[in-house]
Amino acid sequence: MAFLPPQEGRESYQCTVQKCESTTCPESASVCTATKGCFNEIQRFGTPSSATNQMFKQKGCSKDTCSELEFSATLGAQRRFSFVNRCCTSDNCNKGDLTLPQASEEANGIQCLAYYEEPGTQSILSFLNCTGNETKCVAVIGTAAGSSHPFAFVIAGMGCATESACNKSMTVLNSTNILTFCSSDLAWSSVPDSTGLRPASISTVPMLIVLLLLKVLL
Repeated sequence: MAFLPPQEGRESYQCTVQKCESTTCPESASVCTATKGCFNEIQRFGTPSSATNQMFKQKGCSKDTCSELEFSATLGAQRRFSFVNRCCTSDNCNKGDLTLPQASEEANGIQCLAYYEEPGTQSILSFLNCTGNETKCVAVIGTAAGSSHPFAFVIAGMGCATESACNKSMTVLNSTNILTFCSSDLAWSSVPDSTGLRPASISTVPMLIVLLLLKVLL
């Protein structure tokens, strides 16, 4: 596919092109020509077992004006997602690999309802002490990218997130469309033991998340 010539008076750049799902990616010899800059992106989905961790790296030419973005979210069942996208405007400026910032372990005083579910798994609703700059309570729904079914469920979760993770609709890990919503309704409020009440049952949690996220769509 031929690239259109850059607009008059606008500089063009050669950008490294790469896409891989590994901590260490092979060196790429592919390049593209951009008039709006290069991007360099890294994503990681951490789980309790390193065998089920997921990593995705992507580099290339920005189709539109490149917007830098960095966010993270810690969900129930010890799941944590981190995302960093950087922009630059010089030849092969995106060639080097990005590194994700270390997660903070310092509590920030925020508590959020926490939950995580994938098809075929079971989870329980709990609460999570948020750390670092994850100061928002978030709900997230993930569906399969490219599926013709609008509700091809992949994951549902709740937990703590940076403010930059709120109200996003995007594709992550090259395979999952996510929709996020932050709300004080997801903050933890303890119930006295004398009442005998417990947090919402597992069967009601996915529906709770869907209803919350529908607020974004309506």
